[in-house]
Amino acid sequence: MPDLPLLDLAALRALARDSAAIAGACACVAPAPIAWTSMPMELPQSRLERIATLIAAADYELSVEEYHPRGTHYWSPDAPIAIDRYPGNHCDVWRCRQCGRCFLHYTEGGGYFVDRRIRLLDPALIVDTSIAQD
Repeated sequence: MPDLPLLDLAALRALARDSAAIAGACACVAPAPIAWTSMPMELPQSRLERIATLIAAADYELSVEEYHPRGTHYWSPDAPIAIDRYPGNHCDVWRCRQCGRCFLHYTEGGGYFVDRRIRLLDPALIVDTSIAQD
């Protein structure tokens, strides 16, 4: 597997803006999850290509602390995307091979299951945790 570029906050925001500007119909749009969800059957992983990562290679034990300054929670459609907090820090960035829209993707592993989770990359939700949020 080739090494993936590690995106910083500015690069992720730029990619998200480009992705959000894509107009037109695509099979990835209908099931495109705004909040975290299991990979929809209508959006097979083969339709996507992995293009970058948010996982800092030097971090052996990645934090599982979430970031919800406005009372959101993991499942909230408006939950912030923070690259240094869970689940952002466990994600790779995937792009639709047909239209170019981007998604965050990671694998949730529990005691008895593995669940591939996905979320549409929304530039409005990307936050800098070093800056106080209202």
